[in-house]
Amino acid sequence: MASPSSVKTSVSQYYTSLENTQSLKTNACETSSAPPSYILSALKNVSPSVISKYYGCGLCIPPLLSGTTVVDLGCGSGRDAYIISQLSGSKGKVYGVDMTEAQLDVAKGAMEYHGGLECETSEVEFVESYIESFAEEIGLEEDVDVVVSNCVINLSPDKEAVLRQAYKCLKSGGELYFSDVYASRRVPESLRKDPVLWGECISGALYWNDFVNLAKKVGFADPRLVSDAPITIKNKEIEKKCEGIEFYSATYRLFKLETLEPDCEDYGQAVIYKGTIPECPVAFELDSHHRMEKGKVFPVCGNTWRMLKETRFKEHFEYIGNFDNHFGIFEGCGKAIPYESASGNGGGGGGGGDGGCC
Repeated sequence: MASPSSVKTSVSQYYTSLENTQSLKTNACETSSAPPSYILSALKNVSPSVISKYYGCGLCIPPLLSGTTVVDLGCGSGRDAYIISQLSGSKGKVYGVDMTEAQLDVAKGAMEYHGGLECETSEVEFVESYIESFAEEIGLEEDVDVVVSNCVINLSPDKEAVLRQAYKCLKSGGELYFSDVYASRRVPESLRKDPVLWGECISGALYWNDFVNLAKKVGFADPRLVSDAPITIKNKEIEKKCEGIEFYSATYRLFKLETLEPDCEDYGQAVIYKGTIPECPVAFELDSHHRMEKGKVFPVCGNTWRMLKETRFKEHFEYIGNFDNHFGIFEGCGKAIPYESASGNGGGGGGGGDGGCC
């Protein structure tokens, strides 16, 4: 593999050279699904110059951001940062972090445009920094409610450092909510030396299980998959190089909670969603296996209980039970590849959205 410094230089030069989204050679850095209505409404207020330089692969803006402090890692031209500023409102704060000067110039150049919007927006500060060291450089330690990132962590040669920085800057109960590219197996060294494939979000893609273990290593004990989609490389030459490896765009949420256990343990608990999160009047989806309908009793494991009761979601649920009695691990808490879109996968890691955990 190339040295970390040469990877950073190569990636920065690659994104500086791109004229717009159409300049990409694969669809790995493209968002395949339509945004929910609350994001779509905010997106209409974003400067066209910013949107033309957007290279994200997922939808990594969670609900309930009003009044929060948010960091957008690898913010690029600022599209997601400007959307979040509308959702966090006048009492919030957004930091956009990126290492590429040309991308930040686009983001900063649009500040006057977004300052003239009629809706209330939070202050947005764009900072030139490496995502492997941003917390120290900005001076953030347990100050942040949510960290988001859109198809950027795979570009880092030191992903553990990025995750540690996110963990460091988050408050207890805060979350890292991000989209990225993952592989069905470990990417071989020959591909990891290819500068074009680094820029196209292929070479740096983590094997999905390596990511899960790395997240747990730095303190995010129970990574939750929110959504996933297969990446179909639209370039024949690159497709041939990657033969035998499947790639996925996936969104995860990782909570900073020291109370989380390594596995999903059953304590006979349940929650009832009140329907009070503004963006989710009918049901709240914590992850791909937890869709909680308003007013319906929903059995949960101890970790899911804490992800709701010990975070910004606390007041939006009623809680049934406690931790007095343990009934073992939740049935169906599987260890296979979790992506619903994986070929030959009969349904991800187990459980179901109609009631029940994992």
